[in-house]
Amino acid sequence: MPRLVLLPGLACDERLWEAQIPALTALPASLDVRVSDVHMRHDRIETMAAAVLREHPGPLVLCGASMGGMIAMEAARQAPERIAGLALLGTNPRPETPEMVELRTSAIELFEQGEAADVIQFNAGFAFHPAQAADAALVKRYVTLVLDAGADQLIRQNRALMVRPDQRPHLPSLRCPVLIMCGDSDKLTAPECSREMADLMPHAELVWVEACGHMLTMEKPAFVNATLVRWLQRVVA
Repeated sequence: MPRLVLLPGLACDERLWEAQIPALTALPASLDVRVSDVHMRHDRIETMAAAVLREHPGPLVLCGASMGGMIAMEAARQAPERIAGLALLGTNPRPETPEMVELRTSAIELFEQGEAADVIQFNAGFAFHPAQAADAALVKRYVTLVLDAGADQLIRQNRALMVRPDQRPHLPSLRCPVLIMCGDSDKLTAPECSREMADLMPHAELVWVEACGHMLTMEKPAFVNATLVRWLQRVVA
């Protein structure tokens, strides 16, 4: 039975999955569910993925959100024979664009000046669909989650994203089942990225999350849970 490893996004931790973990751990007892923190301990997507493979022996189902999805795809590139399934939520297989490098560089300068709270609070509005962005408590949970990581992590993880590898060349060779979920109103990762991944991978299922932005697990937890559970039941069977 494969182990299920949850990979959080930028500057997030297990709290990103707090609505999913009870549903996932209710699956067959032999499915071991873990949350990884490799993005907090390594400087590049490649070494983060290598750490996932090293720290979790045996067959794996990797479920990654945003940056976590990039780590999952890189782990599948490094050891495709180890990957029993991939669930990719609001993620991007492409390398960083020059425009995003410039934006991240500017953000890093502000983080270094102690202005992380202002940057994250401003960007929070782009992370959610307008309906969820109006939920002050939800947005506060997200801002707190990211700021708890600290400026050093925000700087290091943004730098890792700026030099991430292009995952597209190896995706057509993957033979494991793949679930791709994307918010239909995602402003941080263009929905076209999910379409591209689905077109590239031979065993991919693409699911759109309606009235949802980038933070799928927080915005639409019931829908995400039901979709993940249904897909995992097929994978582990």
